[in-house]
Amino acid sequence: MIPFKFHFVSLPLFISCLFSFQEIKALSDFKMPGDHIIAGMFPIHSVYDEVRLKPEVTLCERSNGFNQHGYHLFQAMRYAIEEINNSSSLLPNITLGYELYDACSKSANMYATLSILSQHRSNRIRIPENFFSYYPKAVAVIGPDNTELTSVSASLLSTFLVPQISYGATSMMFSDKGKYPSFLRTVPSDKHQVHTMVMLLKEFGWSWISAIGSDNDYGWLGLQLLEDLTTEQKICIAYKDFVPLSAQANDGVMQNMMLSITNSGTKVVVVFCDKGLAHIFFKAVVLRNVTDKVWLGTEAWSISTYITQVPGISKIGTVIGVTIRQQQILGLTAFEEAYIRAKKASESVAEPAQYGDHHTCNQHLPFTADIPTELSSSSMNTAYSVYTAVYAVARGLHQLLGCPSGVCATGRIYPWQLLEEIKKVNFILHGNTVSFNEYGDPVSGYDIVTWDWNGPNWTFKVIGSSTWYPDHLEIDGTKILWHKEKNQVPRSVCSEECQTGAARRIVGLHHCCFECILCTAGTFLNQSDQYTCQPCQKEEWSPEGSQTCFNRTIEFLPWHHPVSLVLMGANTLLLLLLAGVASLFARHLDTPVVRSAGGRMCFLMLGSLAGAGCSPYCFLGEPTALTCLLQQSLFALGFAVFLSCLTIRSFQLVFIFKLSAKRPTLYHSWVQNHGPGIFVVISSTIQLLICITWLVAWTPRPTKEYNRFPELVVLECSGASSPGYMLSILYTCLLSISCFTWSYLGKDLPENYNEAKCITFSLLLYFISWIGLVTTISVYQGKYLPAINALVIMSSLGGVFSGYFLPKCYVILCRPDLNTTEYFQASIQDYTQRCSSS
Repeated sequence: MIPFKFHFVSLPLFISCLFSFQEIKALSDFKMPGDHIIAGMFPIHSVYDEVRLKPEVTLCERSNGFNQHGYHLFQAMRYAIEEINNSSSLLPNITLGYELYDACSKSANMYATLSILSQHRSNRIRIPENFFSYYPKAVAVIGPDNTELTSVSASLLSTFLVPQISYGATSMMFSDKGKYPSFLRTVPSDKHQVHTMVMLLKEFGWSWISAIGSDNDYGWLGLQLLEDLTTEQKICIAYKDFVPLSAQANDGVMQNMMLSITNSGTKVVVVFCDKGLAHIFFKAVVLRNVTDKVWLGTEAWSISTYITQVPGISKIGTVIGVTIRQQQILGLTAFEEAYIRAKKASESVAEPAQYGDHHTCNQHLPFTADIPTELSSSSMNTAYSVYTAVYAVARGLHQLLGCPSGVCATGRIYPWQLLEEIKKVNFILHGNTVSFNEYGDPVSGYDIVTWDWNGPNWTFKVIGSSTWYPDHLEIDGTKILWHKEKNQVPRSVCSEECQTGAARRIVGLHHCCFECILCTAGTFLNQSDQYTCQPCQKEEWSPEGSQTCFNRTIEFLPWHHPVSLVLMGANTLLLLLLAGVASLFARHLDTPVVRSAGGRMCFLMLGSLAGAGCSPYCFLGEPTALTCLLQQSLFALGFAVFLSCLTIRSFQLVFIFKLSAKRPTLYHSWVQNHGPGIFVVISSTIQLLICITWLVAWTPRPTKEYNRFPELVVLECSGASSPGYMLSILYTCLLSISCFTWSYLGKDLPENYNEAKCITFSLLLYFISWIGLVTTISVYQGKYLPAINALVIMSSLGGVFSGYFLPKCYVILCRPDLNTTEYFQASIQDYTQRCSSS
C-alpha cells in the first residue's frame, strides 16, 4: 500500500476553487459510460495569447482556433478504449468508459481536474475523513500535455492518489514522488533529454554554446540541469537567457537576445523551449537573420510542423533535435476517417444532440472536412504515448480485478488500489516494452533527428538514438547535411585545444577560454587536470611537453662492466707488483741499494701503497656503507704514510750529507732518539686523526643523486666535497710539497742517493692526475666518474711506485755490480772530494 501524504500545498488551491465549481454544470467534451471511467485531458483548442499571470477564466470555445494536434490525441484515447473493450483477453467482461476534457488553458485545466475529482454520479466534492475511501468519477487520468498545466492537476490528483499518466509533461519535477506520488508518464523525463543533449555536445566537440529556455518550469529546470551537466563535462554556456511568456518576435527583448547570441561567438544554440515560445523565438531568429548556427532542439519542438512553418526558417543553419522514438498506431487514421464520415452523416439528418448518447460531441468542436486524418510525425508520437497510457491503465485494472483467472471481479475499486497495480505493469505493446521505474518514468529512449530541406519541402532524418542506465549515444554523423562549406562539422569552442603536453591558463570568466603553456621538463600534464603541470615524483622524469612521467634509470658502474674489469685487472697487477717488490727487497735487505732506499722502512712504504691500492676497488659496483667509508679514506691514509716515509727519507739524506758534519751533536741526537720513526708516526697520526674526524663528522653514505641528469638516478657516496675530505687532501698536498722540497735540496747528492728526478717525476704525475680529476668533475658527472676516481688513484700510486722503487729493482736485478759496498763508498768519496774542492 502507498504511504499516504496529504498535499498541503495543493489543498488551499483546491478549497478556493471548490465553491465556484459547485455552481458549474459538470459537462465534458466527450463521454462514454462504462464499468470504470478513465478521464482524458487534451488541448482541443489553442490559446496563444492567454495572459498567463492574469487570473481570469478562458472559455475554450472563444479561443484562437482549433488544435488539430490535440484532436488526434483524444481520438487516440478513444481508439485505445474501443480496442480494449473489443478485446477478449484484456478485461474480458469489463467495459471501460471515458470522459474527455478540452484543457486549452489553465482555467479549463482546473475545471477539468475538479470535475474529475467530483463524487461518482455527482457534481459535488466532499472532503472525506479517510482519503483511501474517496471514490471520484474517474479511476485514472490521461494528460494533460505540458508541464505548466500538469503541475496544477498533478498536485490535486496526488492529494487523492488518483493515478495520472501524462503523455507530454517531461519536467524533472514530476519525478519527485514525495510531491507527486500518483503521477506517471509515458514520455521520458527531461533529465534524460538533457543527458542526451550533453552527449551530443561531447560527440561533436562543442564546448562553447548558448542556451535559450522558455520562461516557465520547463525551461527553468531544463537549463538548470543543462548548466549542471555541462559544467561537469567542461562545456561552457557563454550566453543564457529565457524567452518571456509575453514575448513577440519583433520586440526589444527578443532583438536584444538575437544580438547577444550573435556577439557570444557560439556556433551552437540549445533551445529548451516549449512549442509556443519556440515558434516566437525562431520568428525572431529569422527576422534578425541569425544564421550559420547549429540549433539543438528538445522533443517539444524538434519535429513540430508548427515550428517548421515559420517563414524563412530553412536558412537558419543546421537543426539537430531530440525526439521521442518514432512509433505508429496502426488503424488510427482509418478510425478517424470513419468517425468523421459517421459524424457528417449524422449532421446531415439532424442537429447534434446536447449530451447523453455516448458517441455525441460538444457543439463547439468543428468536425468538418478540413480536419486532416493523416497525422504528422510529432502528432503520431504523442498519440502513441496516449495510446500506451490507456493500455497501462487497462493492464493495471486487469491485475487489480483478478482478470488473469478468466473472469474479472466487478464492483467498486479505489484509485490508490489501481495506482499500485499500474506502477507494476510490464507488458509488450506492438513490440515495445511498457513499464515504469521507481520515479514513474518509462524505460525507453530517444531518437536523434536532423532537419532535411528538399527545396521548399521539409522532412527529418533519424541519425541516431540514445538510451540510459547507462547513458549511451549512437549517432551517424555522415547523415547530417551541415550548413558549412564542404559539409564540415562546425567548430564551437572559445579556444582551440592545446598541443600535447601544454596546460591551459584560463583567460576571462569561462574555463573554456584559455591560452596554452607548455609544461617544462620534470613536469607533466595529467589528463584529469588540463590546467596544471604537475611535478614528477623524485624517482621519475619527463621531457618538455610530456603527458606522463617515466621511471629514472639507476646509474652506477657495475662490477661486470668492461671498464670495471679493466680497472680491476690493472689495479690487481699493481698490487702484485708491490708484493713482488716487497719480496725482492726482503731477499736483498742487507744490500746497499735496499739500505739506501730506506731499509726496513721500504716495507712500510710498500705496505702503505698496497693499502691505498685497495681503494680503487671501492669505487666499483653499487655503493654500500662500507665502500663509501673506505674508497677515499684508504687512499688518503695510505698515501700520507708513504709520503711521510718518503719525506723523512729525503730529509735524512740531506741531513747526513750536508748537516751532520756541521751539527754532529744534533745528528747523533736525531739518530739516537729515533727521529725518523717518530716523524713518520706523528705525520701518519695527524692524517689518521683527520680521517677519523672526517668519517665521523661528515660520514660518507650511499646516496641517490637526482639533479645532474633528469632521466638518471646516480648512485654515489656523499661527502665528496666535505670539509674533512678537503682537509685530508690539503694535508696530503702539504706532505707532497715537503717531500718535493727535501728531494730537490738533495739534487747534488751522490748518484746512488740522488732521487730528486725520480721523486719529482712521481709527484708531478700525482699532481697532474688530481688536477685532471678536478677538471673532469667540473665538466662530467656521469656513471664513469667512479672509474675516473679509481684511475687517478691508480696513476698516483703507480707514479710514486715506479718513480721510487723500479730504479732500485733495476739495479738489484740487472746491475748487481752497482749494488756493492765498494761502489757506494766510491760514490761517497767522490761527492766528498767535490764538496772539499768547492
